[in-house]
Amino acid sequence: MTEATPFHLWSMRGLFVAFALLLLLADLLPLQTLPRAWAAPDLLFCFALVWSARRPDLVPIWLLALVFLLADLILFRPPGLLAALMLVACVNLQANSARVRSNGFMAEWFRAAAMILAVAIGDRFVSAVFLLPLPPISLVAFQVIGTAMFYPVAVIVSATVFGVRLISPSDLEAMGGRT
Repeated sequence: MTEATPFHLWSMRGLFVAFALLLLLADLLPLQTLPRAWAAPDLLFCFALVWSARRPDLVPIWLLALVFLLADLILFRPPGLLAALMLVACVNLQANSARVRSNGFMAEWFRAAAMILAVAIGDRFVSAVFLLPLPPISLVAFQVIGTAMFYPVAVIVSATVFGVRLISPSDLEAMGGRT
């Protein structure tokens, strides 16, 4: 049975925030001084999707909103745009977490990939409407494909390193049926 104490819940939330800050710090490191022809996967978004799909009680909406807004501010993105789109994607996965439990991993991966693609299309559309500078479509495509392909790795890392596994029906009953 998954530990359902308030201490465990808040320590896992703190672990998510600490890991998110570590991922943001890694994004800020100047590892290469020349422009690249490819874009790295969005690891923060990928791990947030994994945690939202598998254990929605560990990443409440307000925590995701704060982390994504902080990421927008630190990474010099338009404040709130990508954060709002990512938040909608994570909330969608949280709302459908019961379906994720019953359909298996391939359905979960497909749903996460669809959310990643929807966020990229939404970001590009809103940026175009407000005449914001758009990155080349090839970079966006590399990032979407890379993030979707990294999802299984994020699931394995979340399960083995952080202990974030699919919530079982017995654990769900112990929590009072809330996800």
